Amino acid sequence: MKEEFDIIIVGGGMVGAAVACSLGDSSLKVAVIENTLPLPFESTQPHDLRVSALSIASKNILETIGAWTGIESRRLCPFRRMRVWETTGDTEFCSDAIDHPALGYIVENRITQLALLERLQAFDNVKLISPVSIKKISYTPGEASVIELEDKRVLTAKLLVAADGGQSRVRQTVGLGVTSWDYKQHALVIYIETDYEQQDITWQRFVPSGPQAFLPLSGNFGSIVWYNSPDEVKRLQSLPYEKLKEELVATFPDCLGKVNRVLGVTSFPLKRQHAQNYVKPGVVLVGDAAHTINPLAGQGVNIGLLDAAALGEVLMDATKKDLDISDVSVLKRYERIRRNENLKMMTIMDIFYQVFSNDVLPLKFIRNLGLGLAERILPAKNKVMRGAMGLEGNLPKLARGEPII
Repeated sequence: MKEEFDIIIVGGGMVGAAVACSLGDSSLKVAVIENTLPLPFESTQPHDLRVSALSIASKNILETIGAWTGIESRRLCPFRRMRVWETTGDTEFCSDAIDHPALGYIVENRITQLALLERLQAFDNVKLISPVSIKKISYTPGEASVIELEDKRVLTAKLLVAADGGQSRVRQTVGLGVTSWDYKQHALVIYIETDYEQQDITWQRFVPSGPQAFLPLSGNFGSIVWYNSPDEVKRLQSLPYEKLKEELVATFPDCLGKVNRVLGVTSFPLKRQHAQNYVKPGVVLVGDAAHTINPLAGQGVNIGLLDAAALGEVLMDATKKDLDISDVSVLKRYERIRRNENLKMMTIMDIFYQVFSNDVLPLKFIRNLGLGLAERILPAKNKVMRGAMGLEGNLPKLARGEPII
């Protein structure tokens, strides 16, 4: 027996679950397939190593689909200020300048996922199938896709949503190609306890070996992101925690504060990847399945959630007009909305990376001049700040706090 759905979302991470929630209480029958459920949250648990700086647009999306309360009831850290500097160039952004309570929120990825999965289970038209592995995906343009699960169940859908990450099995199965390259740096993520109480600032300092960043967490904890060469990151990650703490104290600026303890470490390579097309008949890519971006400004999850919001809006508009949601002309509307916006963000991050990740004197002068001017020209500074908050450009309704159902 085959179980039939209008939409199957492969991947129940933050972006896939957000797509499902955006379609909650609609007439569409939706399934979400996820192979591993996140561990339950306990307030006494240490912070996870993987965290994201959620923009105001992302908060609006999560709030409008009903998942933000699940984050607030667990834990998060709002930040009001963001500082960027290199030698003489320095600028600091503050949400007070544009009458906002915060620039964004640092939230553990698992907490965001838990809140979304919790929310989607409140919808009668959405079914979470997890934990389960996919045995086979069968795709023929113009026909319903078939997914065979390892537990022998067979599911069919008019539309497959690939939300299964950078190595997307769905994307590979249907033959959507990507353009990709590796950067010459890795990122070392270090979970620390500091002497400071909970902070409201995130900062990034640029040095020739790569950026050094601090993200505040709830309480007197924080997350350090240390960009460096693959060999140096490997060396640092192999150090005992006490030795790594000594390296942090010797290398990072005084504004980090006294580091009491190193509590956890992980690392990952920096890679850019972009799908050449986001859609085919009956298939659409979202989040990391469509794009992976340099994490320099923490926009990866934010642009993924904007994908989810835009796709939900396009599918609901099509449903209201009685259009076929699997038709490529419907799906191309989503691609037109999101692909250029994502490419623009990826290009900005690449330019930023190329300009700042070196010690060439003319570029150093331009960098410091640019940061100095940013500090002095308030309209431009406020526009940059609004852009970082996700409040500029062609935003989906959910990112503006408007419902789509």
